[in-house]
Amino acid sequence: MPTITEAVAARGFTLPAIPQPRGTFRPWSRLNNQLFLAGQICERDGEVLYPGKVGAEFDLETGKLAAQACALNLLASLSDAVEGDMSRVVRCVRMNGFVNVAPGFHDVPLVINGASELFIDLFGEESRHARTAVGVATLPGNAAVEVEAIFEIRD
Repeated sequence: MPTITEAVAARGFTLPAIPQPRGTFRPWSRLNNQLFLAGQICERDGEVLYPGKVGAEFDLETGKLAAQACALNLLASLSDAVEGDMSRVVRCVRMNGFVNVAPGFHDVPLVINGASELFIDLFGEESRHARTAVGVATLPGNAAVEVEAIFEIRD
């Protein structure tokens, strides 16, 4: 089985380094077979890729790209937690997505699909997860999107 890095590369993406937390927390925490991944914004190398509001500075499709960038950051944390071994990942159980929205923007769930679709593509239909998608007034670094997730893993 490929590593998470190899599986991501096969889809045309590069797995980033785990972003440095913007607060006093860890990128992931494990409880038994559950791996809790801290929220990741759409950043790369400390720079917010999509600063601003979806529905103002960005359209829906760009919002989905921002969510996908968050998912890649989450995958970097996941890879670290399972030492790159994709076979240890059972499925994504739950995801929460937050979208920095302009007033009147109502397609928040469609934005978060950018992250959900990547996880399902990588880990299969078994990774179709429970999810919440919420529009918010602001996010760290004025990021357009933030996503957090819980994965089931095996030893």
